[in-house]
Amino acid sequence: MPRLIEYPDDASCCLEEAVTALQEQGFEPEDEVSLAHAAGWLRRLGNNRSFIGDILVGELAGRHHKENELSSYGPQVIMLSRPSDEFFLRANIWPSADEHMFRASGGSSFVYGLPHDHNFDFLTHGYFGPGYWSDYYEFDYQAVDGWAGEKANLRFIERSRLERDKLMLYRAHRDVHAQIPPDSLSVSLNIMHMRPSQGWYDQYRFDLDRDEVTCVLNHGPSEVFLRVAVGLGGEEAQDLAEIFGQTHPSDRMRMVAWEAARGPRPGRRSPRRAVARGGVLRQPDGGNGSRGEAGSAGIGRPDRQPPGSPIAPPPIFRLTNPHRRWQARNRASGYSLVVKHQPSKLAMRVRFPLPAPALHP
Repeated sequence: MPRLIEYPDDASCCLEEAVTALQEQGFEPEDEVSLAHAAGWLRRLGNNRSFIGDILVGELAGRHHKENELSSYGPQVIMLSRPSDEFFLRANIWPSADEHMFRASGGSSFVYGLPHDHNFDFLTHGYFGPGYWSDYYEFDYQAVDGWAGEKANLRFIERSRLERDKLMLYRAHRDVHAQIPPDSLSVSLNIMHMRPSQGWYDQYRFDLDRDEVTCVLNHGPSEVFLRVAVGLGGEEAQDLAEIFGQTHPSDRMRMVAWEAARGPRPGRRSPRRAVARGGVLRQPDGGNGSRGEAGSAGIGRPDRQPPGSPIAPPPIFRLTNPHRRWQARNRASGYSLVVKHQPSKLAMRVRFPLPAPALHP
């Protein structure tokens, strides 16, 4: 389960002081000194019992006069600082099952009942209310390839809640929790750790009854862009997908590249019958399509290949255009899409429409 941080401190600070201190020192959860520094400032910010209310009142009072990127919040998440290279701050509002917001949007809109891990570390602090409940598990990320239906071997730890002033560190690729609505409205504060490579590491959803991986939660923008480019582009886009299929360091991106390159287009057979050149992607006999492909190709794991994986460096493609063939051989490392990394969806705000206000005569 998340690591409990004991940091007694009765001092308080304003939001600007906490953000400035974190910007000066940074936030690196694996460094004990940096972790203690961040935990101390989150504790002091949590001791300020009025700043969230002040932010909400100020934003509501002025939202018709000006807009900025920090004023765009939904009913669940309030962004407290701009994302930087290392961290950002946020506040989460957790409705109880009795709240109208919960009844109107459903529990899954607030990630209740959706067991998941995280591909990022973050500190969390119980700021207001009794706090949400969680069933906590741990798992071995290195032992999981990430295909749907794979055995997760989750180990149940305990059920507990994020009580007021409780401070914890959620550890990336280790701690799993299934959140349960709090007994009454609650608020938590987070310092979210960010790194440039974060988007290439998978975040999973789990089926607790079957003890299985259900799906990957954090499909990146590069995957979508590549599919669109191949679907709408010509030979250049096709060549790019083939180059990515050979050379991209991410297993998941190589799989997407092959699916895009061999996907359904006019005059082309279904990709389920296709076998990618070079032996990178094969459809096992009698296997389920997505599960078979993912299991054989080790989809989703940028940091390792499963034992016995058939993935091997394929030969250079014989591209139809000699100029593109030269590009493939000599410029493959630089012939790529440039996409700015975005935090996981579970790390960012979730926006839901508010119910229409009641009209009184």
